[in-house]
Amino acid sequence: MRIAMVSEHASPLATLGGVDAGGQNVHVAALGAALARAGHEVDVYTRRDDRDLPERVELVPGLTVVHVPAGPPRQVPKDDLLPYMPAFGDLLAEHWSGERVPDVAHAHFWMSGFATLRAAAVTGTPVAQTFHALGSVKRRHQGDKDTSPPGRIAIESSIGRRVDVVVATCSDEAAELARLGVGADRVRVVPCGVDVGHFRPAPVVEMAGLPRTARFRLLCIGRLVERKGIETVIDALVDLPDAELVVAGGPSADQLGDDAEAARLLALAAARGVRHRVRLVGRVDHDALPVLTRSADVVVATPWYEPFGIVPIEAAACGVPVVGSAVGGLLDTVQDGRTGLLVPPRDPGALASALRSLLDDPDRRAAFGAAARRRAVTRYGWDRVAAQTALVYRTLARGKVLTEVAVG
Repeated sequence: MRIAMVSEHASPLATLGGVDAGGQNVHVAALGAALARAGHEVDVYTRRDDRDLPERVELVPGLTVVHVPAGPPRQVPKDDLLPYMPAFGDLLAEHWSGERVPDVAHAHFWMSGFATLRAAAVTGTPVAQTFHALGSVKRRHQGDKDTSPPGRIAIESSIGRRVDVVVATCSDEAAELARLGVGADRVRVVPCGVDVGHFRPAPVVEMAGLPRTARFRLLCIGRLVERKGIETVIDALVDLPDAELVVAGGPSADQLGDDAEAARLLALAAARGVRHRVRLVGRVDHDALPVLTRSADVVVATPWYEPFGIVPIEAAACGVPVVGSAVGGLLDTVQDGRTGLLVPPRDPGALASALRSLLDDPDRRAAFGAAARRRAVTRYGWDRVAAQTALVYRTLARGKVLTEVAVG
């Protein structure tokens, strides 16, 4: 199949760890590569944010990133991109003219869906939509701190009803889509994936410059934003005197001093009397993440909300148990009592209790880790996720062919 993936702000080429670079970038890059390995021709359309970027970059054989000149050729926060989406959609329609019409287009994020539907109205291309995050959930948890453009929720609801299918990443998202008026018959749940070859169990080795300073190591990985709930872990650390907390993510280590959230977290740690057991290490290269993950006794993921969450399945693939918030995608990826433990969000007491129960029971930690690895391989390997996604695409492409035959 000829597949167009549209990811207006999350380029597969972007450096991870920035404010607008994270799980979606990984998802688009890895899904596109897995589809290409399966023999499909994949173009990923993303906004040109640097005037020196070439129009097309081959990421791997069969997977090409296309930079679309919609809006200024510079970095723009994703919440400010909506005014450029009509032009983005018109340029997509130009790309897909004549014999270049894709068999299916897969939009990632709501603004990509806005642009893709605009192009599809011209080309007749079937459209699949993955939201990655829903504005209704963001507004519920962030309230006045939500920086989304006005009308986002209404636009998302409209997109969900207009596309041919919504590919949700977890069951919690499917339930939220139903509340937005998107019929269950239009939703397919296909999870995000993990590279189970890159993230795998192996002997624990000490990372250079990061020696263990306590009996147990807890690890958080992710962007340094308040909703990730690292504050909750620091509060729980007060009741875990034999554990250290390593936080990876955000800007590079030499720029952490200028990061407001890093400063806030370190100030909190000092106020709680645990500053000597909290280390922020900044952004860690993708190649080094498995080594860092395996160095932890437990990976902790306690966001206020999480549309899916890549870190829990990366930990699972490494054979490391997760203690996480019972929210969003973690309700699917962490099997409470089998591969890890789930606790209410923003509850330091419950988190400390769950962590204590695992830290004091090495056999249970090992059993959870082994079960997590098995589940990661059987459910979340990228080739499996790509095959499930391709089945959805084939249904759409087949419907397009049948419609054309009937019209003809």
